[in-house]
Amino acid sequence: MSKRKQDAKNADSEDEASDVSHIDVDFDFFDLNPTVDYQAIKRLLVQLFHRDAEAFDLHDLTELILAQPLGTTTKTDGMDSDPYALLTMINMHTNHERPAIKSLAAYLLSKAAQIQPKLHSTLQILFSQSETHVGLVICERLVNMPVQIIPPMYRMLLDELRNALSVGKPYKFSHLIFLSRTYHLSNDEESELAAHRSQNSPTAKSKKSKKAKTGAAQAQVGEEYDLMKKRPEDGIYPFHPEDLLIMQLAEYLMDYKFDKAPEGPREKESFGLDTRGRVMLLRAEKFEELVKKMTQVYNGLS
Repeated sequence: MSKRKQDAKNADSEDEASDVSHIDVDFDFFDLNPTVDYQAIKRLLVQLFHRDAEAFDLHDLTELILAQPLGTTTKTDGMDSDPYALLTMINMHTNHERPAIKSLAAYLLSKAAQIQPKLHSTLQILFSQSETHVGLVICERLVNMPVQIIPPMYRMLLDELRNALSVGKPYKFSHLIFLSRTYHLSNDEESELAAHRSQNSPTAKSKKSKKAKTGAAQAQVGEEYDLMKKRPEDGIYPFHPEDLLIMQLAEYLMDYKFDKAPEGPREKESFGLDTRGRVMLLRAEKFEELVKKMTQVYNGLS
């Protein structure tokens, strides 16, 4: 079922007729569709969990996602086409016996025990108490999907969450866990990137044209670099700009390397980036504030 249709223009208005970076795209937002969405959602999960994807029962997780009443996909070619983006929320407590949730909870506890003991203790309490429910938020999309599609998806999720609570469905959460991906840049890599961008972008117009011609990874890194304004001390950047807002409201933030080693001699993959994982734990009471801030900052499509 289609929820909304939006039109996005991925360029400035100046010189629209001659600028190759100007693209008009219609985005449709749909309910989750078990009939056609399975393979595409599973591929998005493989992208999210990256090298450690085999540690999870992604078949079970995909089936669980498609069985949820909460969730939205973004498509461009109608209801029967593959989704380019996914947002959903799963109750980890009511589904704690599912293989996917069991393996994910164990994975998060293992990572937290190694990296952040306070988060480990908090997760142990949250996962063990029957009266405490934790919502798992999964938001993933294909590379170069505009961040402007994200605020509408979150607003729809907030509306669905309110509706579910109004009829007594089990979506009363104390905390929300957000899963995401990051990439790491060394000082040398960042200096090389800055020099490359400066050399190839002497004017505002050439910046715009160059962006359309460079690779997906280059555009992704450049957008994130501009958004962060300055290099983080650890050199870790989010793939998705909205993670910066989640981080501001999060009670705990944990970045981690994947368990499975990369196949190549260097820890470089995914368009040449050193890709890692991120977990953000947010009190559920801040979710509405987060959705409002996303709309304000990223000027969500309306």
